[in-house]
Amino acid sequence: MPADESYHLGHRQRLRERFLQPGGEHLPDYELLELILFGARPRGDVKPLAKRLIKHFGSFDKVLHAEATELQKIDEVGEAVICCIKAVELAAQRLVRAEMTERPIIQSWTALLDYCKLVMANKKVESFRILFLNHKNALLADEEQQKGTVDHTPVYPREVVKRALELGASAIILVHNHPSGDPTPSKADIEMTEKIVQAAMAVSIPVHDHIIISQRGHYSFKSHGLI
Repeated sequence: MPADESYHLGHRQRLRERFLQPGGEHLPDYELLELILFGARPRGDVKPLAKRLIKHFGSFDKVLHAEATELQKIDEVGEAVICCIKAVELAAQRLVRAEMTERPIIQSWTALLDYCKLVMANKKVESFRILFLNHKNALLADEEQQKGTVDHTPVYPREVVKRALELGASAIILVHNHPSGDPTPSKADIEMTEKIVQAAMAVSIPVHDHIIISQRGHYSFKSHGLI
């Protein structure tokens, strides 16, 4: 075995051992990313790639949230690397979402916000999601309804209500993101929300809230008296 390969294998083993020991959760971000990249690159030194990814995107979490098309632009990033990174991102989303399916949303509000931030805060275009709740106000389904541009997403109240009825939802929560970073609702956001609330009310499905997510925070229509 070449000396370089032997060294890198030894480094991988030492890093795994450090991670599994008490305090392993305090590994620096680039080493945690190395562990993820081990699955995609069974041989060789992935430390330079891990550091380059973090430097390019700005942080560990932004690497995970990066679109596949953006990741592909980085040297040495192929399908295997992208799959490993996006699998970790999806796993994080599912872990947080699982908490919302086990108890009423009102009792897991922090988990709800964490989930919405994980899924939407870093998107570069607006997207509109609906959280469908069952009769116990636990999460029944979470679906992205529309994608738009950097500052607009077309939403059709009739389609929102139709899908809620198809799923047998007892209530819904609206969520969309503002790529600009400012979660303050626009006039169009407010008008669209009013139309959906009215349409849902006609079939006795309450809209509990409309949450706008951005990198700088969130805005709750309910907390601000708009619902």
